[in-house]
Amino acid sequence: MKPKIPEEKELSRRAFLKCTGTIVFAMGTSGYVLGECGAKETGSGIAVSDGYLVVDVEKCQGCISCMLACALVHEGVQSLSLSRIQILQNSFGKFPDDLTIEQCRQCEEPACVEACPENALTANAQFGHVRMVDKEKCTGCGSCFTACPHTPARVTVMEDETFNRELKSLKCDLCAHTPYHWDEKGGGPDGKLACVEVCPVGAIAFTRKLPVQEGKSGYKINLRDDSWVKLGYRKS
Repeated sequence: MKPKIPEEKELSRRAFLKCTGTIVFAMGTSGYVLGECGAKETGSGIAVSDGYLVVDVEKCQGCISCMLACALVHEGVQSLSLSRIQILQNSFGKFPDDLTIEQCRQCEEPACVEACPENALTANAQFGHVRMVDKEKCTGCGSCFTACPHTPARVTVMEDETFNRELKSLKCDLCAHTPYHWDEKGGGPDGKLACVEVCPVGAIAFTRKLPVQEGKSGYKINLRDDSWVKLGYRKS
């Protein structure tokens, strides 16, 4: 049974689409503004994502199932190169520093979105304000890759077969746009996320709560229960 992550009640996609108007008002000194429909925005005017992936690197077994599933639902092939989530392993490292999971953080202030000269990277309101790439607009310039402040970069630039092998950016969209998704309802914050569903040990989870943005502690958390403690793993 996969652990549950505390979630905050968020505005549903349907409720958002029903709302109209552009009136906003300030919310104290937190740096947010709130639209008429209740969608939070950062000081730069980019709406906060409705969902995030959090991981437990000590629980991860390095099976790379999440990487293969990610590429499969997005591109229709099992390819490590086309995966939006990354498992990095160090053969010479000692537990728990022998591997790590690096996933897109859906940043509160996304540098990749700000850096795109073609407005091809946006907080897509149709899919819960997930930071998404519009391949029709993307020119493969790599500005988003360079702007990403994390290592490794959470955005990659790859040749795209559907665009005559032109360079296009790839990043996690919480499975919002997955042409090969197994579920007819698809993914996105309100759907099924391939990496979460396929992980055999529950090392990846979804939360609607905005993680702490500074450092890694908000995204790398403890998902272990008492059964894992019995196996010799640390509970905290």
